[in-house]
Amino acid sequence: MTRLRALVIALFAALLSVHASSQTGTLINREIHSDNLTHNLIGVEPTRKLTIYLPPGYADSRQRYPVIYYLPNPLGDFDATFTQQHTEQLFDYAIATDRIGKFILVSVDMSTPFGPTWYINSPITGNWDDFFIHDVIPYIDANFRTLATRNSRGIFGNFFGGYGAIRFGMVHPEMFSVIYATHPVGTGSGVQQMVSRPNWTIIANAKSLNDVKRDGFSGLFTGIFQAFLPDANNAPLFFDPPAHLVNGRVVIDATQMARLRENWFLDNLVAKYADNLKKLRGLKYDWPRNDNIYDHVYGAQALTLKFNEFGVPHEAEEFNGTWDEDSTGHTKYADNRVYNEVLPFFGARLDF
Repeated sequence: MTRLRALVIALFAALLSVHASSQTGTLINREIHSDNLTHNLIGVEPTRKLTIYLPPGYADSRQRYPVIYYLPNPLGDFDATFTQQHTEQLFDYAIATDRIGKFILVSVDMSTPFGPTWYINSPITGNWDDFFIHDVIPYIDANFRTLATRNSRGIFGNFFGGYGAIRFGMVHPEMFSVIYATHPVGTGSGVQQMVSRPNWTIIANAKSLNDVKRDGFSGLFTGIFQAFLPDANNAPLFFDPPAHLVNGRVVIDATQMARLRENWFLDNLVAKYADNLKKLRGLKYDWPRNDNIYDHVYGAQALTLKFNEFGVPHEAEEFNGTWDEDSTGHTKYADNRVYNEVLPFFGARLDF
């Protein structure tokens, strides 16, 4: 009887273990080496990291799943949502409570020494569009049980990643069908003149890339200029500036400024890509009303009007909050909005 009792207890424990594991997702870490990034001039590492969330029961089934690609804010660690915030537990709970069906999520490291990649091909920063479309997505489809169609593929991005999510939706509707951006930037003109952000004295006197990295806005805008105004022959910063210092005064180059605005701001891209956006099954973005950089609020409000002007179906929400991002790249409102807004949006529109 003692042995029988011990056997029953062991069997019961094993069943509990199997049940528990079936209710918990799994995190997988991978790396991809990309030839699309090897030619960059600013020290971008061409081997990039991925963290993949696999839903509960993945290992024990033959089911295929939709994929949500996550573009985190590149000012923090790309995997901070898992290593420091344990968002996989939120995903497990959302699946268990039927906020969304079982899905795969892929978090991609798309950062440069200056922060964002801006998700485009550049001879200076690397071919990030090609990397994402031709390297990352085929790798995931080849190595995991995905539903490898646009109707089962979406993008979720935060802050700079929110910009990337909308931009990829604009340019590649053949690859993605559902887009959600939380607090996207680069949406359009702000209330402060763009050239007032960088320190033009630092830029004019820079002897190396490290010189501009020491100043936050100067480094950030160097990355913007390298992406959208690239010039491989103009070392050490490798861009054609949209302004110069003349006798201590900032003088704007109208031609370069027009080129920058036309290719960078999302509101200027709407007219070109409106028909592509209309092919999406879902497009939504949100932003906090009390962002301490009001340019972000103003630009987000203007973008929804531009979408309406061109008849682009979308949802846009300004909520009462602030952008309280900590050192991990995590926002205090994130868990609540991801659970109540983001995941149900994908759940209702992706093909499962």
